[in-house]
Amino acid sequence: MKVVLPLSSPTGALADVADAARTAETAGFDSVSFSEVVSDPLLHLTIAAGVTERVELLTNIIVAFARSPMTLAEQGRALQDYSGGRLWLGLGSQIKPHIERRFSMPWSSPAARMAEFVSAMNAIWEAWATGDRLDFRGDFYTHTLMTPMFTPPTLFPAPKVLIAAVGEKMTETAGAVADGVLLHPFSTTRYINEVTVPAIERGRARTGKTGEFQVVSSNFVVTGRNEDEFAKSELAVRRQIAFYGSTPAYRPVLELDGLGALADELLALSRSDREDKWEAMGELIDPGTLKLFAAVGTPRDAAAQLHSNIGSKVTRYAINNIGVTDTDVQAELADALRSAR
Repeated sequence: MKVVLPLSSPTGALADVADAARTAETAGFDSVSFSEVVSDPLLHLTIAAGVTERVELLTNIIVAFARSPMTLAEQGRALQDYSGGRLWLGLGSQIKPHIERRFSMPWSSPAARMAEFVSAMNAIWEAWATGDRLDFRGDFYTHTLMTPMFTPPTLFPAPKVLIAAVGEKMTETAGAVADGVLLHPFSTTRYINEVTVPAIERGRARTGKTGEFQVVSSNFVVTGRNEDEFAKSELAVRRQIAFYGSTPAYRPVLELDGLGALADELLALSRSDREDKWEAMGELIDPGTLKLFAAVGTPRDAAAQLHSNIGSKVTRYAINNIGVTDTDVQAELADALRSAR
């Protein structure tokens, strides 16, 4: 199990990236990542690529449907070559309100659209690499024009593509067309074993894909070096679990463990006018529910729990900095994960 360190800072400032990336590489992390929350991950990872030599660069995630396959193929090609072939392009669909109302882009049939998005990017990269005519025609994307003037050089193989997935359709899509899957942190061990893994296998069987398939987890961790740090970590994780649990698209995860009523209560609170609704939602996550979604204990105990719960299924673990914000604690957790592997 390789260990990924998120480069995100509280402000998402580009100025923070260079030092964080150098520190991560010196500390022995296998990969660094950035997620599209307050900035474009490819900006941050380009800076990271320029100050490192070894660590892989993972977008965890970049919002696919906020872009076209061509724009992301161009950006991915540039960073892949600049980094010497270290880019892992992790795509996420986001949800309909964000795509339509935040990005002002079309939304429909997300699993089918994602499959076509990845296929279109691969067709573009292949045309650039071989010089063959670009002729991709799909239901959502069409790319049939490419001239030498707009063809970038191909110095390294195309980036590996991973898809973030929770539901069965998107997880099956990841198995069918991608090089790996990014597991949502709102995943329990039971959900991974009973829903996620079978869906990946169905997707791979449907398209006949073989070879290595990456599974990246970012399960929550509640930890700390003292009672105060532990309490802050637990509070942050409980509130994040509650936030995800209020999302209708993630309801099946709770239902699998008989927590449908909790999903209803969280959704109702999230839509209420209560000023303290986010705090109140977090209080609904009891210790039993917390442990379904999070490894809880010292960094070494948490690492052992992660290995016990998901170690046989996961190839990379991306430290979830919702509950692990301190850089020293992140390094201690990473050391414990390396020792366990």
